[in-house]
Amino acid sequence: MISAETIQRIKEMMEEASVYEDDLEESFILGCGPGGQKTNKTSNVVRLSHEPSGIMVRCGETRSRETNRWMARRTLAEMILERERGRKSAARQAAEKIRRQKRRRSRRQKQRMLDEKHARSEIKALRRRVDDASQ
Repeated sequence: MISAETIQRIKEMMEEASVYEDDLEESFILGCGPGGQKTNKTSNVVRLSHEPSGIMVRCGETRSRETNRWMARRTLAEMILERERGRKSAARQAAEKIRRQKRRRSRRQKQRMLDEKHARSEIKALRRRVDDASQ
């Protein structure tokens, strides 16, 4: 359950981002994923589309439709404010960092990395004892 003060903060954020209820188109989608039958049988996922900005947000984080409605509004307002201010939120920066880390290396990058590893192993080989080098 979402508290009244949280709802008030979300309303203030929406007002700051110039998001009005009249501009929102809200629809509910059948949920899926963890949460069991309650999630899979009910339409608790909220999809908000904001006509003036063209942004569409989908929220199904909790099993409660009402909580998802407010969380979707908060996400929408954050995205609009983020766009206006020209900076990215911490969550989006973290997601992009993970995406960059998982991205496949190019052939040239991979070859350069392997060459550096080979050069490093040769330097380390020179540090071995003389009697160990024969093995």
